[in-house]
Amino acid sequence: MSSYPPLADYGLVGDRRSAALVSSTGSIDWCCLPRFDSGAVFGRLLDWERGGRFAVEAPGTATCEQRYVEGTMVLETRLRGEGGEVRLLDFLAPPEGRESSRIVRIVEGVAGSPALRVHFEPRFDYGQVKPWIRGAGEEGRLFAAIGGDDGLVLRSELGLEFDDRHTLSGDASLGEGERLRFELAYRRPVELDSLAGLEPLDPEAIDGCLERTVEWWREWGRCAKGEVVDAFPGAMRSALTLKALSFEPTGAIAAAATTSLPEVRQLSGERNWDYRYSWVRDSAMTVRSLAELGCEHDADAFRRFIERSAAGNAEDLQILFGVGGERRLAEQEVKGLEGWRGSAPVRVGNQAAGQLQLDAFGQIVDQSWRWHRRGNSPDRDYWIFIADLVDYVVEHWEDRDKGIWEWRGEPRHFVHSKALSWSAVDRGIKLGEDCEKQVPDAWREARERIRGDIESEGYDQHRGIFRMAFGYDDHDAALLRLPAAGFLAWDDERMVRTADALREALDLGDGLLRRYDADDGMPPEGAFLACSFWLATCLARQGREEAREVFERAEASANGLGLFSEEYDPEAERMLGNFPQALTHLAHIEAAVALSGAPPQDDAPPGG
Repeated sequence: MSSYPPLADYGLVGDRRSAALVSSTGSIDWCCLPRFDSGAVFGRLLDWERGGRFAVEAPGTATCEQRYVEGTMVLETRLRGEGGEVRLLDFLAPPEGRESSRIVRIVEGVAGSPALRVHFEPRFDYGQVKPWIRGAGEEGRLFAAIGGDDGLVLRSELGLEFDDRHTLSGDASLGEGERLRFELAYRRPVELDSLAGLEPLDPEAIDGCLERTVEWWREWGRCAKGEVVDAFPGAMRSALTLKALSFEPTGAIAAAATTSLPEVRQLSGERNWDYRYSWVRDSAMTVRSLAELGCEHDADAFRRFIERSAAGNAEDLQILFGVGGERRLAEQEVKGLEGWRGSAPVRVGNQAAGQLQLDAFGQIVDQSWRWHRRGNSPDRDYWIFIADLVDYVVEHWEDRDKGIWEWRGEPRHFVHSKALSWSAVDRGIKLGEDCEKQVPDAWREARERIRGDIESEGYDQHRGIFRMAFGYDDHDAALLRLPAAGFLAWDDERMVRTADALREALDLGDGLLRRYDADDGMPPEGAFLACSFWLATCLARQGREEAREVFERAEASANGLGLFSEEYDPEAERMLGNFPQALTHLAHIEAAVALSGAPPQDDAPPGG
């Protein structure tokens, strides 16, 4: 399994529809088209031999280096060896109209005349299908690949030859300033029955596309508040990554670009999940973080996505949807794949879609309250939707649920879920009063009862801290979110003690926190990076000097490009879990905002 590079070896490129992971040696080892949650067309990340790749490599390379073109998601990979140096620019072109995703690769000679090797090996449906590749023309520069319901068109300035019916390769050398360009576009197979109408690559158009892509990302990034970004430049990289994980056609936001990357330190397949979908909680927290930087457009797009996907009523709200709003996300295993470094199974779909997680309701109502505070009051239909969500919480807040961590054991009365239920009701009351709507007395009564239950059943009077769930004394890092929900002040003595207790109980020994210390019957996982950033946020809001130390330790777990995974093994110094992970990046922004001294946005406890 040593062939697999570490996850830190990859950079992300995306076009707000899909994404690809490019290794530091110039190989696209993961890409799902035409959407984040489509089948992989390059999947070597999950099976080194069968998964497929699109590699532009310099044989004999001595050093590799990656960086992003400043202020963009255009990835530059530098390959240096005895023959000289080249730079490889990779990006997904921002779609124009209804155009499908296009991967663009530009290789440019920097010094000397290094040899290059190109290897094009698409494998559809997670490596299950070897596509039929056909050439158009005699020069080996235009090809179509089809199989199942997938199709690709490859345009190349380099003449490529068939290794077999399913694989292409070619060799070249580049002098200083010379370029080789490649464009890979997704097409439905029915569009490729005939290849007669396919146009060859236009070098000038590709160069123009690069310029437009750079400008598009930089223009979007101008929304960010200078004071936070100036003090914490990594926050801008996190914001760009979150934008790359958004699905522009609907407003959804993918939780990650990958599936089935293991979360456990021993690399078994017990904790392999598919995160390429839009979680209500993660997405609401994402747009909140972006809004704190000044990037507010995404908040409204996601608000409308949730309303559409839930059909405008609480009963049909799931805790996650496909990025197009799909509801059926049945979890299944893809047979025959070995998984990353042998950690099978590879899972597609996520059974958590059917779970009850009460905190999701709180996230939506809280987001709507914040949106209103920025001058965007709900219209009549949206108020009906919000009121329905609050009514649902009032009726169900006493139920056990699966909680923020998607507990796969028996449901519990998780304190974090109760606090977010309280937040849903409180924010609903405030929104209704501000908008001169009729607010039922049952809402005010429920708000008081929920608070009372949390402060009696969810609080350990002996230790003076909040507990994970009613009747359980386990520690839960999600409790660091209680002030963000508006349930109590950041510097409330109970919160100060709870933060200290969580830091002591959940520290893996290197300053990074795991999620909880409850026994969930599964193998030990790594440190959950968002939790360390939550701790840094909490400590910063409490005015404590150690906040920066916690922040810097968590930030050090990023790779050289500023990308974070879901988890981290401090002992092995290895990224774990799906990558890059939206929850980690949004928590990184929250912590940076807190450390910058910017005031929290309406997090102070209300008079309820």
